[in-house]
Amino acid sequence: MQKPADGRKRVVIESVEPEIDAGRFAIKRIVGDTVTVEADVFADGHDHIAARLLFRFSEIPEWTAVPMQPLGNDRWRAEFPVSRLGEYLYTVSGSIDHFDTWRSDLEKRIAAGQDIAVDLLNGAQLAEQAAGRATRDDADSLRRRAAQLRDSEDLAAAQATALDPVLAALMALYLDPAFESRYERELRVCVDREKARYSAWYEMFPRSASAQPGGHGTFRDVEARLDYVARLGFDVLYLPPIHPIGNSFRKGKNNTPAAEPGDAGSPWAIGSEEGGHTAIHPRLGTLDDFRHLLHSAAQRRIELALDIAFQCSPDHPWVSEHPEWFKRRADGSIQYAENPPKKYQDIYPLDFESPEWPALWDALRDVILFWIHHGVRIFRVDNPHTKAFSFWEWCIAEIKRDYPDALFLSEAFTRPRVMQRLARLGFSQSYTYFTWRNTKQELTDYFTELTQSPLREYLRPNLWPNTPDILPEPLQIGGRAAFIARLVLAATLGPSYGIYGPAFELGEHEPLRPGSEEYLHSEKYEIRDWHLAAPESIAAIISAVNRARHDNSALHANHDLVFHSADNPSLLAYSKASRDGSNVVLTVVNLDYFHTQSGWIDLSLDRLRLAPSDTFQVLDQLTGQRYLWQGPRNYVELSPEKSPAHIFRILRRVRSEKDFDYYQ
Repeated sequence: MQKPADGRKRVVIESVEPEIDAGRFAIKRIVGDTVTVEADVFADGHDHIAARLLFRFSEIPEWTAVPMQPLGNDRWRAEFPVSRLGEYLYTVSGSIDHFDTWRSDLEKRIAAGQDIAVDLLNGAQLAEQAAGRATRDDADSLRRRAAQLRDSEDLAAAQATALDPVLAALMALYLDPAFESRYERELRVCVDREKARYSAWYEMFPRSASAQPGGHGTFRDVEARLDYVARLGFDVLYLPPIHPIGNSFRKGKNNTPAAEPGDAGSPWAIGSEEGGHTAIHPRLGTLDDFRHLLHSAAQRRIELALDIAFQCSPDHPWVSEHPEWFKRRADGSIQYAENPPKKYQDIYPLDFESPEWPALWDALRDVILFWIHHGVRIFRVDNPHTKAFSFWEWCIAEIKRDYPDALFLSEAFTRPRVMQRLARLGFSQSYTYFTWRNTKQELTDYFTELTQSPLREYLRPNLWPNTPDILPEPLQIGGRAAFIARLVLAATLGPSYGIYGPAFELGEHEPLRPGSEEYLHSEKYEIRDWHLAAPESIAAIISAVNRARHDNSALHANHDLVFHSADNPSLLAYSKASRDGSNVVLTVVNLDYFHTQSGWIDLSLDRLRLAPSDTFQVLDQLTGQRYLWQGPRNYVELSPEKSPAHIFRILRRVRSEKDFDYYQ
């Protein structure tokens, strides 16, 4: 084994957190967040340690240093703010703090009544050395203090100088960097805008937006729906693919292999003689119409999210222009998509093992850039797990380098490691298994994992109770109560969630066949007429839930999700608090969609910022009802027919200047 470059560097730095895969990937934060960093920092012997957190914005070469505070047992902590979009770097350094060691030993010698004359000279020497590293004014101050330490005629004054906290503070500013140890890696933070963490998505098919029964909707028809979406309280309107649809092997209604005349086909079979991924289906409108829709949505504080589905119909221009981008079968034909025994002849997957992969990568990136240049900043990516991981890492980094406000939602319902890898590669948000987590134990375990494990550093969940692909069993059989309960769970367990509407608010619940999660009369294959004013609609409840999200900052993040004990397995209780503790929300959901359930909730009062003796009110954000509670144990009863959930805001009793009690 070779000698180190400098064996005089004695400090060891280990177990830095947060750190993803030995620094291979960035952690994620939002503009305005602080990043808390911990590390084990120690050295041989008994010398004192000075640990520092170093950070910088990627485009700024100079590091900013923050002293780390000891937590005990050689563990240290500090934090730094992230104030702009883009990438930050951070690492940890450690030095032997000779002055602090000297000062501590001096205090012990003074307490023991020992002669400290030589020790004062040692301190003076340390101060003079620091003066050589200091700025002019601080250097003068350090030299004056060094002279005072050398004054053998006034040992009392010299001793006072030695123990002066001002001298200690100056010395801490100018630690000797010669033998400083630096953590072996520079770690990264990807800083996004607020919508990466907190957003409410509404998915709709533009072609089903027409006011005329059976008519093909247009972007102008979608504009006419914007006020409806705004009243519901959503801030992201997600549109499935808006491109021309292939004619070859077009699927019919209910995914039948052959289309009948007039069948609309699947929007995910992208491309025809009218164009590919940068073209618009002519029946939806023009590019100018699309830009007008973007502008109209923005006036209502709604952003459009577009679907990125990197696959082609047999009629896509790329099939003839770039046949090398597709996989060939032994008979020379292009391999269509399959999930045996299912066949998707209307879709050709792209070949990421093509010898021409660099050109393919560039073309796919340029598709996203095309829509960015026309004003889109949010993309829902279809099945990213069926494309090369290395492509996504490169592509997202390329785009965010110039457009750090771009956001990408990973639609990957696949194996956990694959979903996690995509999140680490740079996807801003991720679909989750929430859609299939139904019991109290399943929900508690899953969201504890999402919020309390290392996943919280890089995987931002976006919760969907339904999608055009998935009609889960509870929504098939649970009736109105199931839709409301799953809505409340999605909207309060995660700061980002979405629904596929109008199917959701209108209670669409018929499966294609028993045991299937596919919709009967799936909108993926046909145009649907939706009666938004139908009496069964839960639109008013959706509005109330989104209003509660907007009004309560505790629901804007997941850092403080706490599950509370309930003596009834059908009752799930959990809370969130804002970072400053001023807003606390307790949600209770009845997971039995058929029967009234009641029970006692045992609250962790400290996590609710309450004392055992506090009397407090809980204000239901959905109904406006108030209940007076006291102590940790309180009673709840929830009826599916009335409301299967409470979203309580905790109101504390305070004393006013006019000498009466009220709750806030």
